[in-house]
Amino acid sequence: MSSAIAPSTALAAGSTREQILGVARRLIETRSYLGFSFQDVADAVGVRKASLYHHFPTKEALGIAVIRQATQLFKDWDAARVRTPKDALESYFRMYRDTLKAGSGMCPAGALAPGWDCIDEELRQAVQELRNTQVLWLTGVLGALAPARQKKGASLASQAAYVFSVCQGALLASRMTGRVDDFDEAIAQLRSSLPG
Repeated sequence: MSSAIAPSTALAAGSTREQILGVARRLIETRSYLGFSFQDVADAVGVRKASLYHHFPTKEALGIAVIRQATQLFKDWDAARVRTPKDALESYFRMYRDTLKAGSGMCPAGALAPGWDCIDEELRQAVQELRNTQVLWLTGVLGALAPARQKKGASLASQAAYVFSVCQGALLASRMTGRVDDFDEAIAQLRSSLPG
């Protein structure tokens, strides 16, 4: 069992299902989807492996639930407060840096990419939905930052996909080095290329 996911950490408040989801997400963010087993989750939650099957019949079902939860958390994060477009974009960068733990973790969707050919289609679709949700949100934010460019919808969508990709890549690079500064430097370059 990894010392990073100790049972005492996992057994915080919440249902067993919520605890399983929380542990699985942390394992995906730090080990990748292919880097943990149901046994790892069971050990961290403090239940028997067979108990996991009561909540999630397969590892794929658990992965799908983690990614769908991440998508919903993003939507909830967006709905939590009204922000100017500039503040919204800065909050997005902070979410990647702080919530997703630049330097020590990965976005759960990004953490599934290395094993893309090893995961089933429904899990791939859940990852794509998370990506598309963020890119659509970024398209709106970037359009609000530069209203004159709204006529170029494809251009805004391409720029939004670029922002998403840079954030994912910056997380990956900072994970490799363990340096949050690597994330910050990439985002500073990204900021300088954006309107507003």
